[in-house]
Amino acid sequence: MTLGIPPATPARGREITVTGIDGAGKSTLSARLHRALNAAGHTAILVGKNSTEVPTDPQLSAYVDQLNELVYRRDPRVAQACGDQYWLLALAAWYTLQDRLVIQPALAAGTHVVLDNAHHKILARYAVNPDVPLRLSEQVFAHLTQPDLVIFLRIGAREALARRKGEFTSLETGHSGSGDADFIHYQDAVLAQLRDQEQRGGWLSLDVAGMDRDAVFKTAAGAMADRLQLTI
Repeated sequence: MTLGIPPATPARGREITVTGIDGAGKSTLSARLHRALNAAGHTAILVGKNSTEVPTDPQLSAYVDQLNELVYRRDPRVAQACGDQYWLLALAAWYTLQDRLVIQPALAAGTHVVLDNAHHKILARYAVNPDVPLRLSEQVFAHLTQPDLVIFLRIGAREALARRKGEFTSLETGHSGSGDADFIHYQDAVLAQLRDQEQRGGWLSLDVAGMDRDAVFKTAAGAMADRLQLTI
């Protein structure tokens, strides 16, 4: 009788998170890192704020999509009416489902995850909100999978605003106004909170002020490959 050899368990995938203030270039870098990983022969997925597909389970995908619609595709009047405490818990529910149903299974299968729009910026926003206790904000996200690498794109709010060509939403000013000065004041406050998280979390911090997209990608990709021992 010949005993079968059980298949080898794949090595756990790595989670790479990109964070920074609005306009720092997070989505652009995340997409390029995702493409580069796959081009180098790795299996990788890109997860963003509208990623709702749960592999092989259309019912769960539909449910996650419904929650995504409630959280990210709502009328601005709804956001104002529901209040900050509600949105903190709604966002925590969204990140919990995405982590449990998309990110954790991918990592267990050996797939690398590039995460755009992670919860770090949410924490920073709530840290400058006097109406919500910071401890509560930290607790509702504490159970999420810890990334293997957080890439922090550091840039001042004034330069980030210039990159956005003056286009921003009320959320990106902390609902404090609609002018450029409101954006700059709020985003610099959020940046200070992100820098505090950086110091406590051992992030890979990149000063991207004055750098073009190609230079940011080259620097981030090289540092990621070095820290995680990934060929890219």
